[in-house]
Amino acid sequence: MARNLRYGNFLMASTACLMLAGCGGADNVASPGAGSVTIVQPAPTPTPTAPTPTPTAITAAQFAAVTAVNGISITADEQLAIVNAGTNNNISGTGSTINGVYPVSATSLTTATDPSAINGFFTSTNYVGALNGPSDTSFQGWTCNSTAAEFGGSGARCTAVPAIGTLASGAACPTGTTTATGGSGTATAATIGGFKVCDIPQAITTSLTLPRIAGIAYRFTGQTEVGTDLGSTGAAGVTLTVEAGVTVFANANEATNDLLLVNRGSKLVAIGTRDAPIIFTSQQNVTSATGESETSQGHWGGIILLGRAPTGVCAAGTGPNNAAGSSTTCQQAIEGVTGRFYGGPTATDSSGQMSYVQIRYSGIAISDGNELQGLTLGGTGSGTVIDHIQSHNSADDGIEIFGGNTNIKYIAVTGADDDGFDIDNGYRGFMQFMIAAQRVGGATVDSFSTEIDSNNAEDLLPRTFSTYANFTFIQTALAPAAIRQRGGADMRFVNGVVKTVSNVACVNLIAGEQTSGGRSTVRPADSALQDFGPPTFNSIYFACQGR
Repeated sequence: MARNLRYGNFLMASTACLMLAGCGGADNVASPGAGSVTIVQPAPTPTPTAPTPTPTAITAAQFAAVTAVNGISITADEQLAIVNAGTNNNISGTGSTINGVYPVSATSLTTATDPSAINGFFTSTNYVGALNGPSDTSFQGWTCNSTAAEFGGSGARCTAVPAIGTLASGAACPTGTTTATGGSGTATAATIGGFKVCDIPQAITTSLTLPRIAGIAYRFTGQTEVGTDLGSTGAAGVTLTVEAGVTVFANANEATNDLLLVNRGSKLVAIGTRDAPIIFTSQQNVTSATGESETSQGHWGGIILLGRAPTGVCAAGTGPNNAAGSSTTCQQAIEGVTGRFYGGPTATDSSGQMSYVQIRYSGIAISDGNELQGLTLGGTGSGTVIDHIQSHNSADDGIEIFGGNTNIKYIAVTGADDDGFDIDNGYRGFMQFMIAAQRVGGATVDSFSTEIDSNNAEDLLPRTFSTYANFTFIQTALAPAAIRQRGGADMRFVNGVVKTVSNVACVNLIAGEQTSGGRSTVRPADSALQDFGPPTFNSIYFACQGR
């Protein structure tokens, strides 16, 4: 076929030459050169470039969801006005600027605000969102990857069996643990993924260390507790230490809810590294024969840390508390279990440290409003260190915080079935570098990227008041909005990215009480009520309603 085309071209060129030679007046035309013909090809018509459409301005009704409580509501126009009162906010952004949890450009989506000017806890940043452009590696390595959020780097899939290693001949379970025996929990290579299983005592009454030993993973059964409740002002308890690279999993061979609970006065010290994170997970996740899927969840109860920092909600007969949180009697029962309390007067209390930790496939709903999350903090103080934490595929919230003052940095909630970040009961801490990326499908219709309240008790003290800085919320659940704030809670949002799907607003502000000062949650500041005033939004990029 190629030869025929070349031959046809030759004939057309020859014919053209003959036609030129036979034209009248050809001798008066300057020749371009002996034996040659110049054929000028017309310039191709340029393909028109479609202009990039400028998104229309979002309406208040699209931007904010309206919810009435006790006959009181905050209109969409009022909510939008509160956001517009801030600086550097873009309320009409588009989702095309965000690829998964990453921005598509290294240029900040809107002008950033320096959060370090608010408090020294915050790292100074010049970008909005949790990630500084598409090449940011700060969440890589210590996280696992999933359909909910791909962080890239060397992180394994969340469904993958953790790297437990090969057991050396003669390796024994460390002191304080026992070799698992009997049933499908037998500690033989053929039983659970080819590694040795060492059981943790259900009641840890003396300090215990779980060292990293290649080929050994640690198992806990039922409600495993560190120490006993020593009260709101009691003595120091015991410490459970988990070394970098260790895998701890829940026993799936019995029916009780498996969870790890640290009582007031005791501590969990679980400090991993970027290359060797600590993994708390399900037995299914460490068993290659059964495994976990991208949609697995709720196979154990999660981790609960209880401390002696103030709470605004007190059990009957133990309160009330005050703005300083100095009550020594105010305490509250933690949800998900029976008869375990948090709270006290020590804002600086420490329940230990969790760094570079993954919590996979947890979360159990005991009853409506009584759930176990990936990570639960009850009255933990500012002395508790929480950073580089991932809660993956929790059947309830990724993290829920009841009171206390713990500050948190670098936390990713991926695939949660309910809220990403749920704070209430007088929590007064700071968070920075936060990611909430919900389940791709199946999250409940009441699932928010963050839910902030004071337990519908609008003026209990201490009042819930937090600051979120450098956060990325990818809202896929068909909830009213990505951000819900209610119950008279106070809030400050700085350097955020919020993306929602169609039919989901970005903001849902709710008030449940009307006072002489106005509606709770959005009324003016009142120091007598420890009230910061309406929530503030600065440097937030909103891409609402699937825009």
